[in-house]
Amino acid sequence: MTNTTSDSGVRITRLGLGPFGTNAYIVACQATGDSILVDAPGEAGEILKQLEGTNPRYIVITHSHFDHIMVLNELISELKIPVAAHPRDAVNLPSPPEVELGDGDTIDVGQLKIKVLHTPGHTPGSLCLLVGKHLISGDTLFPGGPGKTGTPADLKQIMDSLVAKIFVLPDDTEVYPGHGTPTVLSKEKEEFAVFSSKSHDPNLCGDVLWLSS
Repeated sequence: MTNTTSDSGVRITRLGLGPFGTNAYIVACQATGDSILVDAPGEAGEILKQLEGTNPRYIVITHSHFDHIMVLNELISELKIPVAAHPRDAVNLPSPPEVELGDGDTIDVGQLKIKVLHTPGHTPGSLCLLVGKHLISGDTLFPGGPGKTGTPADLKQIMDSLVAKIFVLPDDTEVYPGHGTPTVLSKEKEEFAVFSSKSHDPNLCGDVLWLSS
């Protein structure tokens, strides 16, 4: 499935690909045609087709879980552009990224300035990307809850990431997750407030939902 969103200067194309319906995103500068590809989950031919008419500059990896990098080697071979990722997830990539991204870094794509947010919890090197009012959240934030975590400490870490880095953004920020359809940040803030108002099992982790966990 392909969906495209456009506003002042940026075009974001969401591609649900591969056996897990993982989202890849193409973020393009409408003024110059420069673009980045975010994640490489599958169906390399479809990704390459959707990149036509743009000038790809980087492949940015939100995190190193296999369902987000299944066709990374094939795309590297075809596109011959640098891979960018956080160093804490780089060890799990097929080869070291040419560009290491850290919290607060900026990726210049044509006239766009894409801000990098390091949001550990789902993985140690999880990243989100902010361009204007659009947030590509990887597997850090989904409609209705955070990304899956393996331990209570991981859940605390992803919650800390959300509170410090994501929930401080404007309410009208549009959130584009690593799986499924977009959401709006005001909804997630409201539901998180409900979650935070309740007591929880200290061993809580895994698939957590704001309204029912």
